[in-house]
Amino acid sequence: MSVTRPETPGGSGVPRVRGNDYRVLRPPAHFTPELRVSVVVPAYGAQDKLDLVLQGLARQTYPAELTEIIVVDNGSTPPLRLPEGSAARLVRCERPGRAAARNAGLAEASGDVIHWLDSDVVLTPGAVEAHMRWHHAAPYLSVTGYIRFTSAPLPAALPDDLEAAFEPAEPHAWLVGLVERTDGLTDNPARPFSLHVGGATSVSARLVEAAGPMDEDLIVGQDTEMGYRLAQAGAVFVPEPRARAYHLGPTMRMREQRRVDRVSHAFVADRIPAYQWLRTHPARQWKVPYVTAVLDGTAGYEAVRASVDALLASTVVDLSVLLTGPWDTLDGDRRAPLKDPDLDLVLVQGHYAHEPRVRLAAAGEADPSVPFVLRLPAGLVPGEDSVARLVGLARAEGLGLVELRSPGHDVPARLERASSFARARLVARPGEPLDDAVADVSGVRRVEAGAYGFGDEPGELMGRRAAYQARVQAQAEAARRAKENERLRGQVTRWRDEAARWRRSTVELRREVSALRRELHAAERAQRARRGVRALLAGRVRRALRRGPHD
Repeated sequence: MSVTRPETPGGSGVPRVRGNDYRVLRPPAHFTPELRVSVVVPAYGAQDKLDLVLQGLARQTYPAELTEIIVVDNGSTPPLRLPEGSAARLVRCERPGRAAARNAGLAEASGDVIHWLDSDVVLTPGAVEAHMRWHHAAPYLSVTGYIRFTSAPLPAALPDDLEAAFEPAEPHAWLVGLVERTDGLTDNPARPFSLHVGGATSVSARLVEAAGPMDEDLIVGQDTEMGYRLAQAGAVFVPEPRARAYHLGPTMRMREQRRVDRVSHAFVADRIPAYQWLRTHPARQWKVPYVTAVLDGTAGYEAVRASVDALLASTVVDLSVLLTGPWDTLDGDRRAPLKDPDLDLVLVQGHYAHEPRVRLAAAGEADPSVPFVLRLPAGLVPGEDSVARLVGLARAEGLGLVELRSPGHDVPARLERASSFARARLVARPGEPLDDAVADVSGVRRVEAGAYGFGDEPGELMGRRAAYQARVQAQAEAARRAKENERLRGQVTRWRDEAARWRRSTVELRREVSALRRELHAAERAQRARRGVRALLAGRVRRALRRGPHD
């Protein structure tokens, strides 16, 4: 039976996933396999574990004729060997490091899907098929299986019942927690690319080609960094519990998590702008900025300078500027500079040639790893917090495009989320406006530029130091107010306690008054009774006196 794909607007054959909500795909349990998969296994030593991994691959239910297995020996001594009868290919990579080994295997791979597999991870028989059913549903997925970590002794040969041999085992607690916290990564998670772990993850080869190979300069954290670039290329990340595997022993991260994080964070902070919590310095620059603003450098010196200087003074310091123009055509030999027809272009070039956050280029293509691209018409001047507010809007609502309309500018400013536009290019129909596809995969908002602090006149530039000082003062004021609020809450608590005491005193007084009233009523009754007795006696005395002594 052939795989069925969900219908998309306009009858396009490529399904459209909004955000990371892959549930719209609904891949069938039974399908006709068509795609080839290349399983890349980097290995260094541990021949006994590799043998078990290859035995696990030989038992997969996915067709062998559609499966390519590439084992990369990363300089083992003695060299690794393939078991007799193995269908795998063995290549050697002398450059040390798992990233280099994976890239060597990637260079040999010919499949439609790349399946990363560590040389100490044994797949259960249906794992590859569970991965591939998703890849038959959409061509831009990254699918990760569920790994359990076993400390059981290694068997000489892989047993038929893996559960009996390797259980009890521990789940990948961090991965399971991430999936559970985000409703299976469908609840607009901030960093779904964190699911890309190299031990048992498969990725569309088309996505890998767009994102590029693993970064061999990283010591650790290569999986996450590549996952981020895959997200920027438009990937959807899918956890697949039916793709189960056993990790033979604990990982280095499990043994040394704090030390591994220390090394990883030192490198990935420069490469993954989504990790804003690692970018706490108020002024420094990073290899991959959070926002790149693109402007036409030929629009006039004053207009360009007004916009660029305001951008450089933005509260979003993690920002770069790309000025487009024919910079390579400018001639440095100018005998009459004031008569030069390209004078404005020369002034722009001279003004920003040595500003490290400004790049002069012929085309307006930003680094694909930059999360947000702001396309700004020269002369439209942002306020110091305008960029931060726009990015905040896009993040809060998961938008792929925020368009700002300004009465004085024919071309609107646009804040584009790079990953949404990459996804839109993958699913757009021939002739379809890209913005329409972006609306389907993430969402589009149109707002007035003035509402977000954009204008036509340059304002006072605070600069990074002043902005930082203002932010520190604001934080101090917020802390003071929080302390005052705490004091007031304490007073309220004391007043409530005192009010409760008064209420208790009131109740007691009411009880005393009620008792006194009862006593008063009793006394009044007694007094009335005494009055009645006196009246009775007085009447008897009067009657006796009237009768006299002789009656």
